Amino acid sequence: MALINKIREKSGWAVGAIAIGLGIFVVGGDLLGPNSRLLGNDANEIGEIAGETIEYQEFDEVFQQMKTNYENQTGRAANEGELAMMREQAWNQLIFKIALEKEYDRLGIEVSEEELADMVQGNNIHPAVKQAFTNPQTGQFDRAQIIQYLQNMDQMGPEARPQWASFEEGVVSDRIRTKYNSLLSKSVYVTTAEAKNFFNAQNTVASVKVLYVPYFTISDSTVKVTDAQLQDFYNRNKELYKVEEGRSIEYVTVPVAASQEDNKSYQEEMASVAKQFATVKNDSSFVNANSDQPFNGAYRTPGELPEQLRTVTLEEGKVYGPYTTAENYTLYKVLDVKDGAKSAAKASHILIKPDNETPEAKAAAKTKATDILNQIKKGADFAQMAQQHGTDGTASVGGDLGWFQSGQMVPAFEKAVFGASTAGLLPELVETEYGYHIVKITAPKTNRSYKIAAIERSIEPSETTREAAYAVASELAGTSNNVKEFQENVAKNKALVKQEVKEIGKNNIIAGALNNARELVRWTYDRETEVGSVSPVFEIEDQFVVAVLTGKREKGYAKVEDIKDELTAAVRNELKGKQIIEKLAKTKGTVDQMAAAYGPDAMVRNADDVTFAAGTIPGIGLEPVAVGKTFGLKPGSRTAPFEGNGGVIVVELAGLTKAPEVKELSGVKQQLVNLRSANVESQAFEAIKEKANITDNRVKFF
Repeated sequence: MALINKIREKSGWAVGAIAIGLGIFVVGGDLLGPNSRLLGNDANEIGEIAGETIEYQEFDEVFQQMKTNYENQTGRAANEGELAMMREQAWNQLIFKIALEKEYDRLGIEVSEEELADMVQGNNIHPAVKQAFTNPQTGQFDRAQIIQYLQNMDQMGPEARPQWASFEEGVVSDRIRTKYNSLLSKSVYVTTAEAKNFFNAQNTVASVKVLYVPYFTISDSTVKVTDAQLQDFYNRNKELYKVEEGRSIEYVTVPVAASQEDNKSYQEEMASVAKQFATVKNDSSFVNANSDQPFNGAYRTPGELPEQLRTVTLEEGKVYGPYTTAENYTLYKVLDVKDGAKSAAKASHILIKPDNETPEAKAAAKTKATDILNQIKKGADFAQMAQQHGTDGTASVGGDLGWFQSGQMVPAFEKAVFGASTAGLLPELVETEYGYHIVKITAPKTNRSYKIAAIERSIEPSETTREAAYAVASELAGTSNNVKEFQENVAKNKALVKQEVKEIGKNNIIAGALNNARELVRWTYDRETEVGSVSPVFEIEDQFVVAVLTGKREKGYAKVEDIKDELTAAVRNELKGKQIIEKLAKTKGTVDQMAAAYGPDAMVRNADDVTFAAGTIPGIGLEPVAVGKTFGLKPGSRTAPFEGNGGVIVVELAGLTKAPEVKELSGVKQQLVNLRSANVESQAFEAIKEKANITDNRVKFF
């Protein structure tokens, strides 16, 4: 059965490997059947890839296989975030299968029967096969196991052959993908000229003097930007503003949290439970009937006790609590007290480490530790001295090590702590391989252990509280018919805070600060939702949410009005740059004289170690244009003023140290090949995706 389970787990391994290998990250949501009112006439079509229509059933078969494999491996049901990941991986697997398989067929890439046999039971065993048929005793691949498995497959039940077929399919898919990636990697070639240019860009070093006038030195309020200027900038830089489909919303949340009345009710209920708990005979049954967490009858050392019980003298049969946090109420009952096999103690320490391993450094550390110990003996506060002088992570908490069992500390330290019979400061330093310790015993050793029964109740809002919160959200949704009314109604209720999220992608699961907001996202893409539509009330985690759709953006180029703020900032900097250049053009002399003539807003920076490859100028920042111009200068010459990323720049080349002559460039070539090969697979996949003319309608289903 163990081998069957391994094959079941591994039968979908290639799917995850493909998704992870291509760097695919995910969003998703709740699954809806194909009969949703959202779907219209193309109710079963989830999308199109490379001219092939993808039916809902085809997608769901891939998704369900992934889900089954995942839950078999983890032993639990997948949560919403994990389901979203699997849906994205299922979609990308279909893209991989349809779009990439056409590429494989065009190139003639395949796996023969002989090659498959070699990967499964021949001389070149595939890694997945090795992993599935590893001997647990030796940790080595066991060829006999796979032969036995294949010979006895028909005796393993009806599921064995389909699972093996799925497993083999994954092996084949991975081998084909490996061949394709190898082909791509082999296509990466670097010429000698490229290698030389790369080496020179890394190793030729310039020293420059830079005159720099930041754009921010001119107030934004003094620069007026017209619509015509925005349009002109947009037209010149249109390719920078390609966008995907998006939706914008404003929304409010109404938290659903326990009220004072709810807390009072919990207090009264827990007080009643505490009385019963004190006299009940069958503690385990009582806990299971009254607690959110099942009974745990394990014995605990003092260090394993709940925090609230560590400073209390515990008595057998006594109930402690209820203890309250923001999330729950807890009662504890001591069922039994006994001596255990291991001792535990609680201590604090101040560690003084030597600066190095020399006798002088150790003597200095010991002298310092002795001085601190003497100060504490005279009345200095131990915790304060630990914070001031401690050299390990416990210094910030006053040297507190908490409870620890015998065997957890180094021998010399443990001997000192567990050798003490009373609490208090140890009179002598403790030396270990880490240094010198001043030690304070806060609780001497004990081998006592405690059997604790705990009743824990999460504090949940009552139905009355939930209904009151829902009523607020429902009223907002019911009385708002457009953006203006939504905003006005929010303004009337001081308890509501309006938030905004722009350009939500259609496959997002998160919307701004809202996690697990998939149903809200789907609503924004519903064909019946128009700009100005107000949503129904959504329950997202512990709050009710109402939103209004404020904008739709289609795939293509952004509209000027949608990116007006971004365009305005860019055009404003252009206009500032022209002003600065015009003023600098009137100055004369050296760079320093130009800066002095311009005024205090002009700064001069000297920068060494500027390389063409880095694209930055120390003290100025990322300025690739300035760096490019630098390496076009002759020593002693300078550029005219020009617009950079952050301001107007004049560069003067003070000196240039050329890269050393290198006759052997094979190492540089290999470095470039490695850099390019690292991304070739994902780049090829993205290129194929782009050419596959993909239509993605998943938002209609989940």
